[in-house]
Amino acid sequence: MDRPLERKPLRADAARNVDKIITAARQCFRELGPEVPLQTIATTAGVGPATLFRNFADKEQLVLAALSRQLRLHVDPVVEDALAGMDAAVGLINVIDAVVQVASEDANLLGAVAGRRGLLVGITGGLIDSMAELLTRGQGQGSLRRDISIEDMVRLVAMLIGAVDTMEPGSRAWERPVALLEDAIRTERPSRPLPQQTPIPGMTFQ
Repeated sequence: MDRPLERKPLRADAARNVDKIITAARQCFRELGPEVPLQTIATTAGVGPATLFRNFADKEQLVLAALSRQLRLHVDPVVEDALAGMDAAVGLINVIDAVVQVASEDANLLGAVAGRRGLLVGITGGLIDSMAELLTRGQGQGSLRRDISIEDMVRLVAMLIGAVDTMEPGSRAWERPVALLEDAIRTERPSRPLPQQTPIPGMTFQ
């Protein structure tokens, strides 16, 4: 899937620096939170601030580049398999699984771009188009409800991503809400138990 953050080919040394910076950014955001200074990221990457700013004008560009790379590495292959597969409903759920897993593993990256809806849409436009194609196919195959629109799907996935804040970092707590979403969009509920329930950090219920 094409993304607006894709760059022209870089020299080998420049490409290595970009990779180191993005890797360091993910580490720093995960360990230190979304407000981590760019200087800390540069130090962790082993590059000078000038090198960082030569490649990324500000934190926003760096965060979106990191998110774009995670989608490219962990979601795009799932999308390709889904589009090539015969069962569109299975493919669509696999794509949603992959997206929410990235959101769970990089929750602080998402936190750093909270409220920048237009920018996030920019890196997910191709993903949404693929989801729309899978939804249409699944409806044609009779496995997905015909009264569900792609707008519904985008909102449902956004809700799942928002729910990541209620989960332990690195856990697979997202599997249960994804299964509940699958139950809601299929014409027939799958005959399988829901994934295990997990507690919400810091909250107890009677």
